[in-house]
Amino acid sequence: MGGWVLAALAPTYCRRTGGALQAGYGLGRARGALGGLVTCASQAARLAHILTLLSLLLVSCGVGTIRCSSTTTVHDNSTDITSLLDFKWAITSDRRQALRSWHVGIPHCSWEGVICSLRHPGRVTELNLTGLGLSGLISHSIGNLTFLRILNLSINDFTGELPPLSRLQRLKYLHLRNNSLRGIIPDTLTNCSSLQTISLRYNLLIGAIPRDIGRLSNLVLLDVISNNLTGTIPPSLKNISQLESIYLDDNKLTGTIPGELGKLPNLYRLLLAENRLSDGIPETLYRYNQSSLQALDMSFNMLGKTLPSNFGDTLLNLEFLLLNDNNFEGHLPASLGNISGLEWLDLSFNNFVGQVPSSFGNLGLLQRLNLQQNNLSGFIPTELGGLKQLTHLYMSDNNLEGVVP
Repeated sequence: MGGWVLAALAPTYCRRTGGALQAGYGLGRARGALGGLVTCASQAARLAHILTLLSLLLVSCGVGTIRCSSTTTVHDNSTDITSLLDFKWAITSDRRQALRSWHVGIPHCSWEGVICSLRHPGRVTELNLTGLGLSGLISHSIGNLTFLRILNLSINDFTGELPPLSRLQRLKYLHLRNNSLRGIIPDTLTNCSSLQTISLRYNLLIGAIPRDIGRLSNLVLLDVISNNLTGTIPPSLKNISQLESIYLDDNKLTGTIPGELGKLPNLYRLLLAENRLSDGIPETLYRYNQSSLQALDMSFNMLGKTLPSNFGDTLLNLEFLLLNDNNFEGHLPASLGNISGLEWLDLSFNNFVGQVPSSFGNLGLLQRLNLQQNNLSGFIPTELGGLKQLTHLYMSDNNLEGVVP
């Protein structure tokens, strides 16, 4: 080892000290450079001694390593710095100068929106640039920030496709809402096994929700509201027992509502409005005890059939029930009056017949009741007059009699 170091440095040293050493650089002559040092000035001998000690030190520590004990660790964060700079170079407009601190003269952990790990110094764990008016593409280099736990680029004007994130095994929170992202949601996103929230609402995404999204066993929130997603709702969602909120509103989803969704034990918000879903409401959504469900919005679809008489018996903590603008028929279930915490009930623009159940008078917290544009008949129940919280009542375009209580 010492011979190679001396062979590399000896010619430079002798030239700087005026020596006349003629040392070769070929593989066969490199080892002979040590002998050439004898012909240099006496300073060269001292250099040789120093370099020999240096070579022994390198050997004792291990060639190619910078760690000499198990208690000292130097973290290589060069990849993180390069990835962040690549991200910056893909920004085409930074009108607020939000990234003015992003240059090599400032430690990258002090850059705007960048947070680093305390346990692993220099490794980026959070990139939060929400609402800074940034435009451009999201560089693929983001996928190299392998210690990243939070990625929040919401409320900007990013375009292009979602970057590949499959290497981000630590990523928990993915927030890219309110941008202009296009393309599909890549199947490889399901490799991010630590994900707890996915928020992609208000973009221009197309294609299907990944079929294997059920692999994200830690997912709590799935929010893809207001995109152009097509295909069906993946039944694999049933595998995510932690799932609390499913927001699929305002897309172009088709097919039926998977019955598996009714078996999610922690589901409290299921928003499926403004799609092209058909058939009826799965029995599992009201047959089992859905004590956690607080909001159910299936409005503006092509759902039909009747609501069973026991529909409201197990949805006892429901606060919002929106089934308007569908093709439901039959009688209004009297059991809806058992949902004592209901604040908003909208059954308008369907084909319901019969009378308005007097049990609706039990909905003491009801603020909005919309039954307009159906085929309801009979007298308006006087019990509705006792609803002290009611501020919005719509019952037009029916065949009802009497006066509003």
